[in-house]
Amino acid sequence: MSSTEKLKPGLKGAAELVVGEEHTAPRVGSGRVHVLATPVMINVIEAAALAAIEHLLPGGHQSLGTRLDIRHFAATPVGMRVRAEVEVVKVEGRAVTFRVSVADEKEAIGDGTHERMVVNVARFDVRVQDKVAMVRGRA
Repeated sequence: MSSTEKLKPGLKGAAELVVGEEHTAPRVGSGRVHVLATPVMINVIEAAALAAIEHLLPGGHQSLGTRLDIRHFAATPVGMRVRAEVEVVKVEGRAVTFRVSVADEKEAIGDGTHERMVVNVARFDVRVQDKVAMVRGRA
C-alpha cells in the first residue's frame, strides 16, 4: 500500500485561532505592529492541512511542510478569530499540494498554496540522527 493511497484531490481541512497577544508580530519577532504575525498565520494553515490528511495516512507516516507560497494581505487585531481552510488539489508521489484561504471575522486575509511531503517517520528519524551525528563529529 502506498503511503498516499487514501489522499485525493478534494479533501478539505480547517483550523482556527483566536488571536492573542502571543500571536502578534512583536511577540514572534516578525514586526512591531500588534496584529496577527505571518508566521502564526502559516502555523494555522499547516494545522488545517494536517486536519485534511493526517488521519488518512498509514501508521508510522506523517506529513511535513516543504513549500509555502502564501500572501498575507490584511491585518487581524488581537481578539479576532482567524480561520484557515485548505483543499488538496494534487497528489503526486509523496507530495501533496493544497490551495489555501485564510479569513478573519471581517474579511479574507491570506491565500496561496502549501505543499507537504508524506514520510515514513522511522526512516526520517534515522536521517535526522545521522545528520546530528555528522555535525557532532565535526565539533
